[in-house]
Amino acid sequence: MTDMPALLLRVQSQVPATEFLPPSFAAPPIYGYIPIIIFGLIAIILPLALLGASRLVQRRVFEREKLMPYECGIDPIGDARDRFSVRFYIVAMLFLVFDVETIFLFPWAVIYDRLAVFGLVEMLLFIGILVVGYYYAWRKGALEWA
Repeated sequence: MTDMPALLLRVQSQVPATEFLPPSFAAPPIYGYIPIIIFGLIAIILPLALLGASRLVQRRVFEREKLMPYECGIDPIGDARDRFSVRFYIVAMLFLVFDVETIFLFPWAVIYDRLAVFGLVEMLLFIGILVVGYYYAWRKGALEWA
């Protein structure tokens, strides 16, 4: 009895792949890159064409309101370089910390079935540490704006 996969490999290695195709379909491998080149050209030419078209139809008269800084439809009050409260930065940093930490939940959820009880205990410990940190920040008043 012969080994079927070995026999297939031997037959495949003896017959070139282009032998089964008509001569018109036996193209060099470089032609496989033509769609990628076309896509690249479109990705370069289209934004340049759209930017050029918008440059041609833009309005070139700037009024006083057009040159003012825009702040959500409200007239700006004071200097743009005023200092912000430190609480703004604290809330931003807390958001980043807790947001980045929750990203670690996704890989755990993907391989949860392979981690079994050990993975469950580790993730409960991880979430517990996050909850303790969140409670600490809340009790210290770091989440208050005023």
